[in-house]
Amino acid sequence: MAVRIAGVTIPNEKKVEIALTYIFGIGPTKSKEIVAQAKVDGNTRVKDLAEEDVNKLRVIIEKQNKVEGDLRREIQSNIKRLKEIGSYRGIRHAKGLPTRGQRTKTNSRTVRGNIRRTATSGKKPAAQKT
Repeated sequence: MAVRIAGVTIPNEKKVEIALTYIFGIGPTKSKEIVAQAKVDGNTRVKDLAEEDVNKLRVIIEKQNKVEGDLRREIQSNIKRLKEIGSYRGIRHAKGLPTRGQRTKTNSRTVRGNIRRTATSGKKPAAQKT
């Protein structure tokens, strides 16, 4: 039986503490807190959980934590607000650049889309002789 919590299907073969981290907004620390609060053993596999344990976890996660869609919506609205007020961070978000003070002369390849601006760095190797 597949366990669904907060709209996410949780993997059956993993331990409960690890499986809960598949939900957006729940990391390892929050997962341990939730398992302790529900009084469920974190080392049991998801497939071995009783239905009442699954329901306990579901209630705790959905009632007390902002996860998945709600959290994503909140993050997007925060970014939108920063853009609208014209803050430095908002401008960086709009341009698609690092927002937390990282250097950009080098080391921001992934954010800039892996653009190589030197003459030889992006060239394909010459065709080999046959």
